Amino acid sequence: MTTKTGTRLTQGQFSYLPDLTDQQITAQVEYALKNSWAVGIEYTDDPHPRNTYWEMFGNPMFDLKDPAGILMEINNCRKTFPSYYIRVTAFDATRGVESPKMSYIVNRPAKEPGFGLARQEVHGQIGLASDLDLGLAQRGQDAGGGGRGRGRGGQGGQQDKDKHPSRMGKPC
Repeated sequence: MTTKTGTRLTQGQFSYLPDLTDQQITAQVEYALKNSWAVGIEYTDDPHPRNTYWEMFGNPMFDLKDPAGILMEINNCRKTFPSYYIRVTAFDATRGVESPKMSYIVNRPAKEPGFGLARQEVHGQIGLASDLDLGLAQRGQDAGGGGRGRGRGGQGGQQDKDKHPSRMGKPC
């Protein structure tokens, strides 16, 4: 992940490398299919590390065995959401659970928003809050991971949220 506003987001595999070409993406999809992993395509405009649940572009492709078909879906997602982050995730369901085996970004917005991290001592403890958290708190939204209702971080205890300075629009 990145912590500097305006720098390249580094989440998932290959994030420190230049963007993957379609040929390289196809090779990764072939590897996933060779291992009998289901491939899913996800997108978001909110790449904050707490946002682990991105929106699905269709259903995971459990029965698709042709990398060209998956690349076609990736390109459809790129056309539909050109200024969003798009990632490909391969799931292994061999043990009865769908655990991600690989995940990498295949599309980025032209200008990456990034996010910052503020550290301040409050009541003898060091608190952490990202710029995104502070901005949401100032707008009166849940900054503790539920920002726009996409399941980031669970429900938590309401009394703890109310007491935390970042939830009251104040920096931690």
